[in-house]
Amino acid sequence: MTSNNLNPTDTTQLSGVSPYLDGRIFSLRFTSTARGARLARRLVVVRLDEWGVPYGTEAHETTVLVAAELAVNAVRHGHVPGRDFHLSLRVTAELARIEVSDTRAERVPPRPGRLPEPELAEGGRGLLLVEGLAERWGWCPRIGAPGKTVWAECALT
Repeated sequence: MTSNNLNPTDTTQLSGVSPYLDGRIFSLRFTSTARGARLARRLVVVRLDEWGVPYGTEAHETTVLVAAELAVNAVRHGHVPGRDFHLSLRVTAELARIEVSDTRAERVPPRPGRLPEPELAEGGRGLLLVEGLAERWGWCPRIGAPGKTVWAECALT
């Protein structure tokens, strides 16, 4: 597990991330296991509270649930033996953006709005939950490495 915790007051570290200049960024790599997904969820819980999104609020619970679903999906559907997944959390006054990257490029989720009906879904319904809770979500090929990044944005206001 490696950490890339940027100092939110040092804008020189945040160049190129202009929507989050006044926000906070937490970024960490986790083992692609159930334990790694649980740890990712727990650290999002703590970090949100530290950054002023208190435990028990709707914004906190929604963001944590979305982050947990994305982390679990990375373990279940994006696992490559010996490779980790990466979670990034960016928070501004209005928005939390969660990005989870894995190294499995050939298994991609459907595009937003194209998820199967709940009764027709073969597996879990995690992305249906993400689609219902998040303001926006999507995925893109991972930049600079094999795999994909699934992201979601949750309102904090």
